[in-house]
Amino acid sequence: MTPIEGGRHDVPPAAPGDFPPALLVGRLPELEFLRTFVREAAVTGGALVVSGEPGVGKSTLLDAADDYARASGATVLRVAGTELEGQLSYAALNQALYPLADEFDQLNTAQRDALQVALGFGDGPPPGQLLVSNAAAVLLRRAAARSPLLLIVDDMPWIDRASAGVLSFVARRLAGSRAGLLVASRTGEDQGFFDRAGLPEYELKPLDDTAAGQLLTARFPDLHSTVKARILDTAQGIPLALLELPRTLSQSQRTAGEPLPAVLPLGQHLQRHFVSRVAKLPDATKKLLLTAALEGTGDLAVLEAANDGAYRIDDLAPAERDRLVQVKEHSHRVVFRHPLIRSAVVEATTSAERRSAHRRLATVLVNQPEHRAWHLGEATVEPDEQVAAVLEEAAHTIVARGDYTSAVALLTRASDLSPSPAERGRRLAAAAYIGAEATGEVRSTAELLEGSRRASSQASSSLHYASAATLVMLNSDAHIDTAHRMMVSAIEGSQDRGDADPVELVNGLATLLLICFFGGRSELWQPLYAALGRLSHEPPPSLTLTLDMVADPARTGVAALPRLQAALQAAREGTNSHQVQSLAEAAWYADRLAELREPLWRAVLQGREGGPARRHLVALMDICVDDFHRGRWDEAAEPAAEGLSLTEEGGGRFFGWYFRYHQALLAAVMGRFETSRALAEQMIGWAGPRGVGTARIFAHHALVLGDLGRGDFESAYHHATTVSPAGTLASHVPHCLWITMDLVEAAVRTDRRAEADRHVRAMQDARLSELSPRLAILAAGSAAMAAADQDAPALFDEALNLPTVDQWPFDVARVRLVYGERLRRARALTEAKVQLQGALTAFRTLGADPWTARAERELRAAGLASSQSAPDISNLTGQELQIATLAASGLTNKEIAAKLYLSPRTVSGHLYRIFPKLGITTRAALRDALGTDLNSSG
Repeated sequence: MTPIEGGRHDVPPAAPGDFPPALLVGRLPELEFLRTFVREAAVTGGALVVSGEPGVGKSTLLDAADDYARASGATVLRVAGTELEGQLSYAALNQALYPLADEFDQLNTAQRDALQVALGFGDGPPPGQLLVSNAAAVLLRRAAARSPLLLIVDDMPWIDRASAGVLSFVARRLAGSRAGLLVASRTGEDQGFFDRAGLPEYELKPLDDTAAGQLLTARFPDLHSTVKARILDTAQGIPLALLELPRTLSQSQRTAGEPLPAVLPLGQHLQRHFVSRVAKLPDATKKLLLTAALEGTGDLAVLEAANDGAYRIDDLAPAERDRLVQVKEHSHRVVFRHPLIRSAVVEATTSAERRSAHRRLATVLVNQPEHRAWHLGEATVEPDEQVAAVLEEAAHTIVARGDYTSAVALLTRASDLSPSPAERGRRLAAAAYIGAEATGEVRSTAELLEGSRRASSQASSSLHYASAATLVMLNSDAHIDTAHRMMVSAIEGSQDRGDADPVELVNGLATLLLICFFGGRSELWQPLYAALGRLSHEPPPSLTLTLDMVADPARTGVAALPRLQAALQAAREGTNSHQVQSLAEAAWYADRLAELREPLWRAVLQGREGGPARRHLVALMDICVDDFHRGRWDEAAEPAAEGLSLTEEGGGRFFGWYFRYHQALLAAVMGRFETSRALAEQMIGWAGPRGVGTARIFAHHALVLGDLGRGDFESAYHHATTVSPAGTLASHVPHCLWITMDLVEAAVRTDRRAEADRHVRAMQDARLSELSPRLAILAAGSAAMAAADQDAPALFDEALNLPTVDQWPFDVARVRLVYGERLRRARALTEAKVQLQGALTAFRTLGADPWTARAERELRAAGLASSQSAPDISNLTGQELQIATLAASGLTNKEIAAKLYLSPRTVSGHLYRIFPKLGITTRAALRDALGTDLNSSG
C-alpha cells in the first residue's frame, strides 16, 4: 500500500460549488483530494483506496465523489458490500457490472461467456477467475473509452472472495484508460480478500477538535456545554459518532437536566459498526472486556480479582488481535483503542450481565469507597437505604475534590434508591444545591427541585432546597428582596426547629451572604449576622473570612487580613476549586487576586472544556478585576467578552451585568465614553426592578471614570457620592473603597476642599493603607491631592515611593499626573517634566487616551515637548518583557499563551505593540533587540 498525502497539481482547480461543503464540515482538503483523483482518473485512469476507522466518513466522501463525477459527465458504477452477499460468489461483481450487461457482446466469446456464467446471466461450466478478471478489465476499459467511468466500492471487507479477487486484478490494469476505481476500506481491521498491496492509499483521519465542535453545534444546537464536551471526548472526531450519540440521549440529558450514563449508549448505525465486532468474541473475552469497560481504568489486577480467577488475562488476546484493545504491559492495564469500542462492549451485554459485573467490582474495590459506591448503585435495582447512604457519603467526599457533576449523579442515584420519600426529597434537594452553586445549571437544578418537591412535601423546608431555589430565582428576574426573605425564613425556621444539618446551614448562610452582597444595602446583612450569632458551633473559617473581607471591609477587613494571608499561603500548597472561589471572593478588596491567578485560570480552562460553568464564570470575574487594576487592559477585554457570551448563551444570565460593568470600565478609561455610558445605563436599568444594588454601584464606578476622563468633575463628584457620601466609607458598600481617590480628585477639582479633607480622614481612620497595597496608593495619593501646596510634594513623594507602585500603573500614573500639574503651577518645571513624562508613558502604554491627552496638554503648558520615549527595553511592561523573552527563545504564540495563562490572540496583540517599542519589525529581530537582557532572564 502506498500512502499519499495529496494529488498531483496539474489538474485545473475545481469550480465553485463542485462539492457541498456545508454537508461535510471540516473535510474541504479531503474533498479537494478526491476531486483531483476523479479528474485525473477521467484522463489517465487509476485506482485509489480510501481507508479510515469505522464511522469516520468514508461513505459520505464517496458520495461526494460520485456527485462530482456524474456532474462532470462520467459514468458511475457503485458497489456496497453487505454481510449477506459476502457469502455469494461474484455478488459484488454483479452489482458493479450489471449496468454494463448490454455491452458484454463487445467482448470476445470466451470473455463474454465467462462473465455471463460468473454473474449468473447464462449457463455453463464455472469459468476460471483469471478469465473473468480479464473480461471485467476489458469491459471497463472499453466502456471508459466512450466516456470517463468511475467504479466506487464501499465496505470492501464485506465483498465476497471471488469479486474481491477480480477487483484486485482490475485495480492494477486501469492505468492508461479513462476508468477509475475508488475503494473504501477500514483501517487496522481484517480487510477481507481485496489485495491492497502497492495501491495508492489515502487515509481519512478523524475530524479535528474545531470541526468536530462545529458539526455537533450545527446539528444539535441545544446541547449543553458539558454534554457537548462529553460527546466530543467519546466520539474522538468520528463524524458518525458525533451525529449518533446525541440521538441516544433524552432531551433532559442533552440539556444537562439529568446526569449522563457512565458509558454513552450507541445508536443503530454505530452498533452496526462496533457491536458486531464485539459480538464475535469468545464469552471469556467479552466478560473481561465488560469488566474493564465498567471499571474504567483498565487495571488488570482489578479485572482478575473481579472475575474470581475464572478468567485469565490471556483471554484478552482475541480482542487484541482484532485491534479492539491494547494491553500495556509496563502499566499492567488494558486500554480500549477508541471510546466507542468501550460503549460497544457495554451495548453488547444484557442488564443482568452489567449488574453482575458491577457487583463483582464493588466487592473488589473496598479501598476505593467512591468507586465502590457507584458500582453498588449500578448493581442495585430495588430501594436500599444502606446503598443510598453509601452513595450520599461518596457524593460529599467527591464534592470536596471539586467533582460536582459526579456528586450530583451520585446523589440523584441515592435518591432513586431511597425507600423513604423524605430521604428521596432531601437527597434530590442536596443535588439541586450542588448543581446550582457549583455548576450554575438553572434548568437541571429546577428539574431536581421539582423532583424533590414531588418526592416529599417536607423537601421545601430543606435549607438545600431553599438555597438552590434562591439561586434559580436570581436567574428568573426575581427581586433580590424576595430571594433574601426566602433564605432568611428558611435559615431562621431550621434554627428554631433545631433540625438544621450543619452542612446545610453553612451552605444556606453562604447563599444568604451572596444575596446580601448583590443587594448592596446594609440592612440586608443584619439577619445574617443574627443567624451566625445563634450558631451552636463555630462557623467555618472560610465563611467568616469571606464575610469580614466582603461585607464591610472598611471596618472589618484590616483585622481579618492575617487570616486571609494565611489562607492564601495554604492555597499555594493546593486546594479545590470551591475553596479557590471562596478565597478569591475574600481577596477582591484586599487586591490579592494575583496570588490565585493560576488556579483561577485552571478553572477557566476547565470550563472551556466543559467543566463547571459557574466556576468558569466566577473565575472570569476574578481575572477581570485583577487584569483591570494591574493595567492588563488589552487582555482584560477577552475574559470580559467571554464571560458575557457565557451568560447570554448559558444558564447564568444574571451575571451578565458584571461583565458589562467591566466592559464599561475599559471603555471609560480608553475614551469610548458613549459606549461606557450606554453600558452603565443598561446595568442601572436592569438592576432597578430587581433590587440588585451592587450592579447600580458598579455602574456608577464606570460613570465616575468616564466623567474624570472627560474632565466633567462635577458629574464625577455626583456619581462618586452616590456610591458613598464624602467623608464616609458607606456601610456594607465595599466598592466605595475603589472610588475613594476618584471622589477626592473630583472634590478638589470642583473646589470642595472640605469634603476632600473629610474623605481623606475617613480613609485614614479605616486604615485602608493596611488593607491593600493598591488602596495604600489611593489613600496616599488622595492625601496628597487634598493637601495644601506646601505639604503636597512630600505627600506625593510618599505615595510614589510605596513598594508596589509598579504593580498598579493606572492609579500611579494618575497620581503622577496630578503631581506634575501641581509642580507646573508652582513653576518647578524640571520636576514637573519628570512626573508628567512618567504619567504620559504609562498612559500611552495602557491605551488610556483621555489621560494621555491631559498629560500631553500639561507638558505643552509647561513649554515642554511630549516626546515619545526612546524605543528600548525599558519601555516594555513586565508582562511585555516576559512575552518578548519567550518569543525570542523560539516559543510560538500558543506555547507562550499556555505558559502565561493567556490566549494566543492576546499574545499576538502584545507582540504587535512590542515591535514598535523596540524599533523592530520581525520576530527574528527580538533576540538582538533584547540583547543581554535575554541572557540574564534565562
